[in-house]
Amino acid sequence: MRQNQVMIVGAGPVGMTLAAELTRYGVKVRIVDKAAQRTDKSKALVLWSRTLELMDRGIGTSRFLETGFKVNAVNLISGAAVIGHVDMSLVDSPYPFALMIPQSETERLLEERLAELGIVVERGVKVTAIHNGGAGVTASLTGADGRQDEVSADWLVGCDGAHSIVRHALGATFDGETNESDWILADVHMTGYPTADTEASVYWHADGAFVVFPISPGRYRVLADIPASGQAKPPTPDLAQVQAIIDRRGPGQMTAFDPIWLAGFRINGRKVSQYRWGRIFLAGDAAHVHSPAGGQGMNTGMQDAFNLAWKLAMVIHGTSGDQLLDSYSPERSHVGDQVLKSAGLLTTVGTLRNPLARSLRDAVGHVLLGLGSVQHSFANNMAEVTVGYPGSPLNAPHLHRQTLHPGARVAPVSAQIPVGSGSVPKFRLLADPAAQIGATLARYGKLIEVEIQTSPTMEVLSLVRPDGYLAGNFTDEAALSDYMARSVGSLPAST
Repeated sequence: MRQNQVMIVGAGPVGMTLAAELTRYGVKVRIVDKAAQRTDKSKALVLWSRTLELMDRGIGTSRFLETGFKVNAVNLISGAAVIGHVDMSLVDSPYPFALMIPQSETERLLEERLAELGIVVERGVKVTAIHNGGAGVTASLTGADGRQDEVSADWLVGCDGAHSIVRHALGATFDGETNESDWILADVHMTGYPTADTEASVYWHADGAFVVFPISPGRYRVLADIPASGQAKPPTPDLAQVQAIIDRRGPGQMTAFDPIWLAGFRINGRKVSQYRWGRIFLAGDAAHVHSPAGGQGMNTGMQDAFNLAWKLAMVIHGTSGDQLLDSYSPERSHVGDQVLKSAGLLTTVGTLRNPLARSLRDAVGHVLLGLGSVQHSFANNMAEVTVGYPGSPLNAPHLHRQTLHPGARVAPVSAQIPVGSGSVPKFRLLADPAAQIGATLARYGKLIEVEIQTSPTMEVLSLVRPDGYLAGNFTDEAALSDYMARSVGSLPAST
């Protein structure tokens, strides 16, 4: 066996999530990052419901909930009119809120979790070259002291951000475009916020978008688009410029002070065409970047890691064939496409300048967001509990009398141990007490845990993946066994 089963390049939230998941599944990892220390900036600000659900399986949520701040609603405002009020308690999740937590804190808590698992992030280590061989991967590393080293691993995952060294080494194109407008970001203290600190506000102004996210009582994230500067890099605003935008686009009486972080940026919408390159994978911003509208970026990347970890662990431990890994790219690429599309749409809608288009947007938005079903859908989409894999190669055929389609999220049950918990990634089979499943368990017993359902109306065997998505419903054991052979491979009866 090689010294490193998995080399992870990049120790942001995505890389550390992957490292924590793989380690609890008994996979030996090495994680490096070219930065000398983790970020001290707030950057990505929110953990959504679905990410928290997936964290429940291993990383745990308690320390994040203790550190973060719950936002329970989002207001959409145009002029003096409230276009819509979206209550996050509508989210179908044990976590019906947006957990606001600066990325610096998210990284600190993830690194603490890694330390508990015996994993140390190697910082100040830069990857300078990668060779993707048939039996493994070789990487050239340069440490903070200038010492060079050649290391090998069975697998390598690039979680190293938008300027990914791993992606460049692969020659993967990052297709998309850069928005011409400049944007400002201000992490400030502020007085005069007209709504509760537990509510975020999106203002649709004639000059452009103006968004306020509470981070903690009295501290806020402010975002706004401004005319293009024409400079190579967007300029960093000062507090006076931020205050001028607050006065112009906000409701009045809000005063910013004691800035924590001020930055200028441009929106990029880019994505690779595939996430797997032999024994190398891309995840997070290395694979996809998009508008910050909706706050989906970090969460999407962390969910890349959750998706990949259980599959890699099964293949490494020999309980699945390599074909399981072929599902990673189509599943997560589909999600990346959807996030790019929805974030781009939200940005376009929020930055309309044409008066007629703005009036139409406001009128339609007011009507739609007045409907309970639309509010419910909007909240669930923001919270990412609607993310699924409808076209996954792992999906069994849909049984038309079943309401939940293969690839859909199976909502976690309160007080029940989440699927995929523990030290071994397992499918969960929901079965009637009289179900004949002995032959399947004899062959796949290390991969399946059985949960007996007492409902007398249960007519099918339902199989849930280790990441909490429905693999399929099966009318009998033969169909179930055929699915397992196709998805993970034919294993000897003793496995």
